[in-house]
Amino acid sequence: MSPLAIFHRLAHATYSSLLLSMSQVRSFEASTTWEDIVTRTSLWWEQARGLVVVPVFKFLVALCLIMSVMLFVEMMYMGLVVAFIKLFKRKPEKVYKWVAMDEDDDVECGGESFPMVLVQIPMYNEKEVCEQSIAAACKISWPSSRIIIQVLDDSTDPASKELVKKECERWSKEGVNITFEIRDNRKGYKAGALREGMKHSYVKQCDYVAIFDADFQPEPDFLFRTVPFLIHNPKLALVQGRWEFVNAGQCMMTRLQEMSLSYHFMVEQQVGSSTFAFFGFNGTAGVWRISALNESGGWNDQTTVEDMDLAVRATLRGWKLLYLDDLKVKSELPCSFNALRSQQHRWTCGPANLFRKMAGQIIRSENVSLWKKLYMLYSFFFMRKLVAHILSFCFYCVILPATVLFPEVTVPKWAAFYLPSLITLLIALGRLRSIHLLAFWVLFENAMSLLRTKALVMGLFETGRVQEWVVTEKLGDGLKTKLIAQEPKEEHHVRFRDRVHLLELLVGVYLLFCGCYDIIYGKRTLFLYLLLQSSGFFVVGFGFVGKYVAAASY
Repeated sequence: MSPLAIFHRLAHATYSSLLLSMSQVRSFEASTTWEDIVTRTSLWWEQARGLVVVPVFKFLVALCLIMSVMLFVEMMYMGLVVAFIKLFKRKPEKVYKWVAMDEDDDVECGGESFPMVLVQIPMYNEKEVCEQSIAAACKISWPSSRIIIQVLDDSTDPASKELVKKECERWSKEGVNITFEIRDNRKGYKAGALREGMKHSYVKQCDYVAIFDADFQPEPDFLFRTVPFLIHNPKLALVQGRWEFVNAGQCMMTRLQEMSLSYHFMVEQQVGSSTFAFFGFNGTAGVWRISALNESGGWNDQTTVEDMDLAVRATLRGWKLLYLDDLKVKSELPCSFNALRSQQHRWTCGPANLFRKMAGQIIRSENVSLWKKLYMLYSFFFMRKLVAHILSFCFYCVILPATVLFPEVTVPKWAAFYLPSLITLLIALGRLRSIHLLAFWVLFENAMSLLRTKALVMGLFETGRVQEWVVTEKLGDGLKTKLIAQEPKEEHHVRFRDRVHLLELLVGVYLLFCGCYDIIYGKRTLFLYLLLQSSGFFVVGFGFVGKYVAAASY
């Protein structure tokens, strides 16, 4: 048989099968009504609901209940540790050796008995705050011959760079040992700038390095309160101070941030320091022993949390870290919502990515006890950096609202109300003066949990914007901040699409639907929470929170 004949036969067979299929479709359409399709779809959904959907939701609820209990136990443990510290007055001076230093007693020696200290101030287009931060560093009380102020300027804005340079020259003329350092690229962002700063020849004569971000203003006695710990305790690598916020009362958003960060410093940092001598370095307001920094591998830009990375590596080398809760350093909270979003993305994505990269090293470390490993992996990373964010969004914003659509799935009252209420009250103890804002804090934190969960996934799976670094915009001291924030011109330059955050709006619609469904068909009062939380997502989704100023990308 010729190829042409074979082709004709195949074409005929294909045409015949096509006609047969079309006749079968017409027969099905003729014999099936719309009501039959709806009935069959309804039966299919009921089977899928009973066999798959409901069991999956019950499993997720059980998983969230377990995580809720784990988180509550973790927070109760931390609360008991803080209560023990306060009750028995376990100040760091009672745990570590500390001997006061007096500059006047060393006048005859010209300050030679004092260790050499390097003060680093990394900057990037910080013209709003550069003057106050450099001034605060230059006013630190320490023998002038034993301190070097190093300003690391990565600015791309010529006006900012020139302003910083002139400020350094002004203080240099007043007798301050200050250097102005720049580099020809911004590789590694802040970690890269700090790493390059440590390469200068004059750093070799320094014993310790204090680090202050551009918006931080240390008190003059900062070194006198921190360095003695390092001098008399050779296993201490870091002494970290507490952040105090000059613009906490500027707007509702800054008040809510202050509540969260007060708990972080008052409880989380203090517990880590007091029990296992490990906590995440906050990247500023701290003094490092340079030998410990170098032995731990120096600054590394493998993640966007170079400060936490260094703290982990130093701990794995056998070094200890100390946090001083009563040593407060003035700083500034982001008052722009977009700036806060960028900051929270980095603060969530970075630790998750670091956990991915360092978990194996923590497990294999021979310089760390089993209990400290457990604390680092379970309490520090797993519970606080992963579970807390996942639970806030998945349970309270997705699964709990979905229970109104599936009456077969129930959440006990203790998990839906009592436990989260107790957790919220524990957090509020860190800032009692704002306890009347608890309801707003819950709604805002839940709305922000979507952003954090998304960032967490990026960090764990190392995808998307995992290495994104956006510098948090700063507006200067409290008075200056208020004056700038009241400028009406800024509001008109904010485009509507820059305000809108689609994912938050979609979750808001979902919560609104669940709330309305509960009102119409449900037999509970969950709609009260659902409607309030949906309004929180809408406020965040449309960006009606905080002030509006342009944030710069690092």
